[in-house]
Amino acid sequence: MPFVPRGKARLHLLAEKSLGLASVPRGKSVKTQAAPVELARSASVAATKPAAARVATPPSPPRPAIAATTPTALFAGTDGPPTEPITAPVLPTDLKRLALAQMDEREVRICTACRLCQTRTHTVFGEGDVDARLMFIGEGPGENEDLSGRPFVGRAGDLLERQINAMGLARDRVFIANIVKCRPPGNRAPAPDETLACTPFLVRQIEIVRPAVIVTLGLPATQFVLSTKIAMGKLRGNWHAWRGIDVMPTYHPAYLLRNYTDEVRRMVWSDLQQVMERLGLAAPRKEI
Repeated sequence: MPFVPRGKARLHLLAEKSLGLASVPRGKSVKTQAAPVELARSASVAATKPAAARVATPPSPPRPAIAATTPTALFAGTDGPPTEPITAPVLPTDLKRLALAQMDEREVRICTACRLCQTRTHTVFGEGDVDARLMFIGEGPGENEDLSGRPFVGRAGDLLERQINAMGLARDRVFIANIVKCRPPGNRAPAPDETLACTPFLVRQIEIVRPAVIVTLGLPATQFVLSTKIAMGKLRGNWHAWRGIDVMPTYHPAYLLRNYTDEVRRMVWSDLQQVMERLGLAAPRKEI
């Protein structure tokens, strides 16, 4: 086995912990298999026992599938977004990249937790600056995203990029993700059971990136992050919080493409200007 410097071993262990894996024991002892002679002796003794004395171990019950739920079941028993602070370790930049890459390759790309895996072309993990102060969260991949494996690359993605540029930022300076990583058929909104199955990945992405502000794009993303059933019109334009992170809900770019009126445009621009003020960004010279 190649020699691993102590510092790098510690960093890799932090990355594994950020993925929810158990810590590695410090001891070097390895539990070995019984010697061949001992195995043979054990098999001989077992064969001489009466059949009645040998009790077959019942098979483990199958893991239950995630049941379909009604939309209200997502928020049953909740009193708004979680407020407990994030306890995951704060990682340096290189370990953030490592932790996100491992989650994508080892878990998301092979995930079969819900029915969306049956129709996807590619999973869409998310992308952007792992040290981003601003994170955008949408509802799910569309056709273009499913084909490319990247979030927000169609017409809605073009509009989102114009919005980001109008804020004085570049797309690669923010982080972009969705509440589900596979495309819902027909670009429908994610079903409640699909959201429940997939959003643990999103929560871990937030914990790793640790943005200062989250902008939720559209009703499904907003209702999940804020654990609410309140309509979008009453949520947007107002500051909320998720585990100590400021949250600003606004309309999804696809909604703007369908309803591109001066009134809707002004509302979205007002939401984004509040985000700019919260982040201390200079006021731009143009609107979206």
